Amino acid sequence: MRLGPIVVDAVDPAAAEAFWAAALGVPAQQALLSFRPQDRPKTVKNRVHLDVYVRDIAPLLDLGARVLAEHSEWVTLADVEGNEFCAFGDPKCDDRSPARVFAVCTDSARPEELAAWWARLVGAEVRDGPDGTPRWLYGSSGWEGLIWKFVRVADERVVPNRWQWTVREDPGFLVDPQGNEVRTYPAG
Repeated sequence: MRLGPIVVDAVDPAAAEAFWAAALGVPAQQALLSFRPQDRPKTVKNRVHLDVYVRDIAPLLDLGARVLAEHSEWVTLADVEGNEFCAFGDPKCDDRSPARVFAVCTDSARPEELAAWWARLVGAEVRDGPDGTPRWLYGSSGWEGLIWKFVRVADERVVPNRWQWTVREDPGFLVDPQGNEVRTYPAG
């Protein structure tokens, strides 16, 4: 199974797409993010988000992002639609775009179990996260250059994900063992 772009529900898909195209560069945005009108308003923290490397967060703030929380090694930001993402400093970032995606994060109460399930489907290698548990995927088909992090959270899922990854499979819709909705589209 090959992972495809993340489909993002948005109040204003054009504004969200413009933000991410400016933040990541058009080719990177188009390869990873697709936008559609939302089915329901955002009510809780997203269970899927991006981790990006930045030289400085100021250009992202100039594009309309806002700071939600500052941590010792990263800053949690919100895009123009209020979607959370984490920015990690990296002085080696080039100046072609303000940010570079290095990970997709998925919240889970049982991240090791979900990482193992997805690793089998997308041919990824499971490695330990910083807490020493096997929950980070490397080399996922379609996202070879990204880490897919399954992040341990205790909060209960209360609404469908506003950010949904896609897979190349028979067209339709599937749900993984922990209720994450996944859009499918024809292989080829």
